[in-house]
Amino acid sequence: MKIDSTAVALTRCSTYDLHNVRRAVTDLFDALSFSVAPGTKILLKPNLVSAMGHDGLACTHAHVIAAAAQWFLDHDAHVTVGDSPAFGNARQVMTRFGIKEALKGMDVTLDNMTETRKITLANGVSAKIAVAALDCDLLINLPKAKAHSQMLVTLGVKNLFGVVTGWQKPWFHVRHGGTCSCFAAILADLLHILPDGITLIDAITAMHKTGPVAGSPYPLGLLAAATNPVALDTALLDILKIDPAQSPLWQECLKRKLIGTSLGAISWPGLLSKNLQVDDFIVPEVLKPINFHPVQIIKGSLKRLLSKC
Repeated sequence: MKIDSTAVALTRCSTYDLHNVRRAVTDLFDALSFSVAPGTKILLKPNLVSAMGHDGLACTHAHVIAAAAQWFLDHDAHVTVGDSPAFGNARQVMTRFGIKEALKGMDVTLDNMTETRKITLANGVSAKIAVAALDCDLLINLPKAKAHSQMLVTLGVKNLFGVVTGWQKPWFHVRHGGTCSCFAAILADLLHILPDGITLIDAITAMHKTGPVAGSPYPLGLLAAATNPVALDTALLDILKIDPAQSPLWQECLKRKLIGTSLGAISWPGLLSKNLQVDDFIVPEVLKPINFHPVQIIKGSLKRLLSKC
């Protein structure tokens, strides 16, 4: 994935009205001069964390996904929508929260991303990565802006963890969750194995106080896009007035000297982040341990099996 751009496009979008979201997506992509060739294989990778335990706030909104899908279809691309939730599967989440209905009539493929390829990351950790994510021409990252009880926030870079398939996610928490920095290193390594693309973050109604599932709605009222998810995360941290030093994942990107960690170096083809700042977005004061107890994994695995029945 190319992460050499410092451009971040921001636009206000106060509701999930489909017409308004489509217009906002077009404005953002135009601002970034983003284009695709006919026949390009596109994977839209939203945050479909789970079909259980929440009312849909934790997932990328159906109309953001539909608006992105329509933009690529209008440019004669081949579109697949997929994710690999830790529990359950993508089709279940898309059905429950209206995503499948929003995509009805569109020439798109829905993918549970169960086909995998074993990849060794730069730090030596092996992971089974969804083939759909590895073999697409462009990966369109569609995160939801949320507080996170273990990583402070989940934005563009964190959403890429969804390409690590299914049950591996909780097991990664067990095996590699001893420290935030170790887990953050794995997430940052994913940047170097995935195809190019664009990150479009759903921050119309964000989630704050806690997350990634049981937080509270926060009307942030914006959409943002960048070809470099590191730069997009830096911009969102500024908008939310979160000290980047609090974010383990941003700190890992800074340690690696990745382009996009310097707010002063970001270019703004649309609105400026300082003009969209909010004062009352709440993130956890104390982060929970990343590593899960094995009993949690067993319970979660049973839920995953039952969800397939």
